[in-house]
Amino acid sequence: MIRIHSSIRDYHLEFVNDIKKHICGLAQENACFVIDQKVHRLYPELFAALSKDQCFLVEATEQNKSFDFCRGLILRLLDCKVRKNTKLIACGGGIVQDVTSFCSSVLFRGIEWVFIPTTLLAQTDSCIGGKTSINVANYKNLIGNFYPPSQILIDLDFLKTLSKEDIKSGIGEILHFYFVAGEKRVAGMMEEYEHFFSDRSRLEKYILRSLEIKKRVIEIDEFDRGERNLFNYGHTFGHAIESISDYLVPHGQAVTLGMDLANFISVKRGLLKPDVFDQMRAHLEKNIPVYHFSVREMDSYLDALSRDKKNTDTQLSCILTQGPGQMMKKQIPMDQVLRENILEYFLKKEALR
Repeated sequence: MIRIHSSIRDYHLEFVNDIKKHICGLAQENACFVIDQKVHRLYPELFAALSKDQCFLVEATEQNKSFDFCRGLILRLLDCKVRKNTKLIACGGGIVQDVTSFCSSVLFRGIEWVFIPTTLLAQTDSCIGGKTSINVANYKNLIGNFYPPSQILIDLDFLKTLSKEDIKSGIGEILHFYFVAGEKRVAGMMEEYEHFFSDRSRLEKYILRSLEIKKRVIEIDEFDRGERNLFNYGHTFGHAIESISDYLVPHGQAVTLGMDLANFISVKRGLLKPDVFDQMRAHLEKNIPVYHFSVREMDSYLDALSRDKKNTDTQLSCILTQGPGQMMKKQIPMDQVLRENILEYFLKKEALR
């Protein structure tokens, strides 16, 4: 069990192998379940004990991570007589987590919620930290607050039905934590890379280590005002890839590409030695997605970068690096130099294929 200290409320995370028992127990408490409809379809036996008024299915799309969708969900919950003492149970990945946590944080000025993460991405990263984020118009994750669950229940059996792309997405976040922390086990992890797809249980120790890395930082900087900013490594450039691909590139793989691009820009700015860049790419390249960037997309990519919530004025706020464990927050002008750096990266990347 991992216990996380928060100024809002302390909470704990537990690895379990009897998730059906936990779900039945929560159902008897008259909790309401917000469930990814795909998870509900794959595991109907887990939710057989739920009444119609306890079960709210969500299509886990970026379009549903919005004000309008959350408003509709809140109205449905109120119609089913949700009260201040009702628990909301989120069962799914990051989108279901964001929708449920945001609704929980504003409904009756805050009701208790529990998270059962079913994706590797959520199990290894977003399940702890307390962030709630929803999208508005074309702006990603700009609305939200901090509102942690009271409990997180991780059952690794959910990983068995994930696609190979979903596993790669989660691996991207693990790599990101390992590079931020300067974790020495990254080489050993990538030696196991191909085995993760046939034996998902091999991932458990890497999930646990990622959570330990994140726990240490969020307990120091819960509200993302200092050291926690370093976890944006790879995300600024990765989110923009998600945006221009219309989210066809999964989040964690976009972050993998974003880390490689951040490393390249770090080399161009004299921060990272080329040989260290090559060493880091050797670990990243297996997980970098195939994405054929077109020169015609450059304006759209820069526009997506400009909308990042961490920016100030005309400066791009991003995390660059001097190597594993040596990340730094930098403000970069959104100018012709940055445009040329990004274009050079993608052109070289295409030439290597």
